[in-house]
Amino acid sequence: MEIIIIACVYKVSSSWTGDPISGIYIEYQYRQRYVLGDTAMQKMAKSHVFLSGMGGLGLEIEKCQAWDLGTNFFLCEDDVVNIRNRAEAVLQHIAELNPYVHVTSSSIPLNETTDLSFLDKYQCVVLTEMKLSLQKKINDFCRSQCPPIKFISADVHGIWSRLFCDFGDEFEVLDTTGEEPKEIFISDITQANPGIVTCLENRPHKLETGQFLTFREINGMTGLNGSTQQITVVSPFSFSIGDTTELEPYLHGGIAIQVKTSKTFCFESLEMQLKHPKYLIVDFSKPEAPLEIHSAMLALDQFQENYSRKPNIGCQQDSEELLKLATSISETLEEKPEVNYDIVRWLSWTAQGFLPPLAAAVGGVASQEVLKAVTGKFSPLCQWLYIEAADLVESLSKPEREEFLPRGDRYDALRACIGDTLCQKLQNLNIFLVGCGAIGCEMLKNFALLGVGTGKEKGMVTVTDPDLIEKSNLNRQFLFRPHHIQKPKSYTAADAILKINPQLKIDAHLNKVCSATEAIYNDEFYTKQDIIITALDNVEARRYVDSRCLANLRPLLDSGTMGTKGHTEVIVPHLTESYNSHRDPPEEEIPFCTLKSFPAAIEHTIQWARDKFESSFSYKPSLFNKFWQTYPSAEEVLQKIQTGHSLEGCFQVIKLLSRRPRSWSQCVELARLKFEKYFNHKALQLLHCFPLDTRLKDGSLFWQSPKRPPSPLKFDLNEPLHFSFLLNAAKLYATIYCIPFTEEVRYSSNPKKTYLCVRGDIVNEYVYIYLKVVQTDETARKPDHVPVSSEDERNAIFQLEKAISSNEATTSDLQMAVLSFEKDDDHNGHIDFITAASNLRAKMYSIEPADRLKTKRIAGRIIPAIATSTAAVSGLVALEMIKVAGDYPFEAYKNCFLNLAIPIIVFTETSEVRKTEIRNGISFTIWDRWTIHGKEDFTLLDFINAVKEKYGIEPTMVVQGVKMLYVPIMPGHAKRLKLTMHKLVKPSAEKKYVDLTVSFAPDADGDEDLPGPPVRYYFSHDTDEQKLS
Repeated sequence: MEIIIIACVYKVSSSWTGDPISGIYIEYQYRQRYVLGDTAMQKMAKSHVFLSGMGGLGLEIEKCQAWDLGTNFFLCEDDVVNIRNRAEAVLQHIAELNPYVHVTSSSIPLNETTDLSFLDKYQCVVLTEMKLSLQKKINDFCRSQCPPIKFISADVHGIWSRLFCDFGDEFEVLDTTGEEPKEIFISDITQANPGIVTCLENRPHKLETGQFLTFREINGMTGLNGSTQQITVVSPFSFSIGDTTELEPYLHGGIAIQVKTSKTFCFESLEMQLKHPKYLIVDFSKPEAPLEIHSAMLALDQFQENYSRKPNIGCQQDSEELLKLATSISETLEEKPEVNYDIVRWLSWTAQGFLPPLAAAVGGVASQEVLKAVTGKFSPLCQWLYIEAADLVESLSKPEREEFLPRGDRYDALRACIGDTLCQKLQNLNIFLVGCGAIGCEMLKNFALLGVGTGKEKGMVTVTDPDLIEKSNLNRQFLFRPHHIQKPKSYTAADAILKINPQLKIDAHLNKVCSATEAIYNDEFYTKQDIIITALDNVEARRYVDSRCLANLRPLLDSGTMGTKGHTEVIVPHLTESYNSHRDPPEEEIPFCTLKSFPAAIEHTIQWARDKFESSFSYKPSLFNKFWQTYPSAEEVLQKIQTGHSLEGCFQVIKLLSRRPRSWSQCVELARLKFEKYFNHKALQLLHCFPLDTRLKDGSLFWQSPKRPPSPLKFDLNEPLHFSFLLNAAKLYATIYCIPFTEEVRYSSNPKKTYLCVRGDIVNEYVYIYLKVVQTDETARKPDHVPVSSEDERNAIFQLEKAISSNEATTSDLQMAVLSFEKDDDHNGHIDFITAASNLRAKMYSIEPADRLKTKRIAGRIIPAIATSTAAVSGLVALEMIKVAGDYPFEAYKNCFLNLAIPIIVFTETSEVRKTEIRNGISFTIWDRWTIHGKEDFTLLDFINAVKEKYGIEPTMVVQGVKMLYVPIMPGHAKRLKLTMHKLVKPSAEKKYVDLTVSFAPDADGDEDLPGPPVRYYFSHDTDEQKLS
């Protein structure tokens, strides 16, 4: 959240209250908890932070004015009409964001004569847009305290921003990255000085020289077990440690675990850093820029000291004065940088303005630095950061001063930065925002402040999201409040955003954007949009939206976050590659045999437990219900089986029916049997198939890293983990079999009340299955169907006859409740079952267990999230949106990758679209689309001739998606040349065209066919294709 930009002249202090690892607070913060961890959350909860903000109009203005409505999203027109103080106007809104944060305002004036002793109760002081002399005074006071108060200052002047951090002479960080410690399986360790450790199966270790590792489970060279070694990277797959010549030879196995070590960061005072700044380079194409901006902004500080104002918009005299100051100040800096005239000129021109997306970006970074200051987690910024939006004005060679002058409305601060013409373009934009979660809410806020979709005749924001608001959304999706829980995100956000800017026109939908909704989001819809912006959390959805943008020649702005990491990507027709032009390597799947029999890490046992949940409580009940909907009576099924009919799934269904529990105690018995099967019999069978001394053909042991031999578990009711599995499994069985159980049982921690009087003879001695085949091939996949033996068939008939005769196959018996996995309901037992099952399996295989929080993250595939990176990313996307609206050239657009934990922010040019040459000067890009207009009797041969006549090259192959319409070497394809396109393609009635892929004969025999662009074939001539141009 960019609390850094709140406009007020009074101080706002905040202190977090409540225990961050207990109670309802968890439901608000658990995604953030994955980012920060419990220790950091506890420190944050006890912290006190002081924030001073002066507002976008300058130091002397205290009251709300129309200008503020475009810079402060917590102010409304009523605040301006009643001339309220900014601090008082926003205080209640800030407090509503999180009931666990205590926010107060103070009327103590902060100036050169203020006694600063009142600051000594704060751990961190944040200053925004304060004159430099006062910043230095407060910084000196903060450094004089013991321990020193962490100091942060941030400024936004037009299209320029800066951030400064000083956390004292020595600031200890316990975890510099926040990443999980790496675990590396070992295949070899040499007996040498130094010893060389090689990773198993040449998997990259991703370590860095100087890091520390500890070792365990090494056979042979056991002296390393439990020791900590500093490593030197030798290759991506090996590293060296200390002298191993005196140790026993390495035999097999072993795991190296990264050891997190603290690091001390040293800071200098603001006074010292003004002369010799240490800064983060964010654009390596302009490494000199930070120092040039530094000297220019120091000149602006001096200008304000001299004249008690900022330079006037477009004033040549003020610009020349600022240039003189910059030249003079540059000489006082140690590096003596050259003065960049363009930077000084545009700083002078826009300094009175305020660019909300830039404030969002720097505010997100600054807020992350506050968290670092009070928690000691993650690497702090050392010490300056400059983020600018100079690309917005660099293309304006001769700007008109009148374009930037105020008009007395809410957009004056923005107008001073980008000019009135671009402001109007933003107001007339049609935007399609896909997703209304954390990034979506931030984007809507940026739209409101920028006036997007507020034009009188043009302009509209369309937003869609099928999700409802959950409690866990509230800590980072700032448009939502507790009373919005279980309401649609898109509708709620639309209502909230109109309070920020009532002029905004917004149309909220509840649809998922996918092939199933193409009738709604059709070509006509896309061609009406000026820009599509995605705020999605999965790759497949992004790929689909990108394909629709590519087909309809629409610009796309994509972004995403994961914890402190974030990215932005700009996709512009005819200029850049598309999102689908590059593919990340596919996520590694856990091999079936690893999940089933040979887990080596806690992730394997958690996935196994999640699969057991899906199989037992979702898949099987669904199969059961579907079967009995097809065959409504048990008698009918029995008759069909006896007469030799093959009924799909019937044997599994009959087994479920025959074992159906009828009471709570039978649910407990069933859970007890499952414990025995999963955690005792499975281990016994595996060790029977592969005894501990089993060796492979090469003589090596079968049971060596990463394979771990299992140890059968013996059920013990007094073991909390055993009892947890029993209780939660019984609850879930009772739920799917519609067996009521009391609240006392639901929340019982008394084993005797839960276990009741389960028969002692329900668990029989295990009988080994001698014909059991255990899959060891890592490339093998789970079989789709398990063959049924004749004995199984006879047993099914017997079981079904027994159920019918016992009156246990009634209509109510032929129904089960289907559970859908829900990670966010802590009372449904889903995560509790998976945690217990996973940790029991981990214990069986001697794997380190995981707590409930980690299990929930992995089983629920939860993406860690924090509001800081979300604010930064959305601000950067909004800056690119302004460029797209202004139809800027290719060089202006920037992609960004950031990781606020390290911290690193990198801006790069977008990927320029590649041109593919066919032959004879004929070429195409992904944005090119050839078009052919046909008619009802148009044949495939007519299509091929039409392409040849229109584009000068004859296709030799025609493909529709994955369907090959014409490949000359394929049998029977020559006959297709006489078939009509309608018959070949089989379009639906409303389909006006089809996109085909063509290729051409190679230049030489034996070469591959030459690729061609997509060819859009229209089924008739009465189609307006100009919309797509």
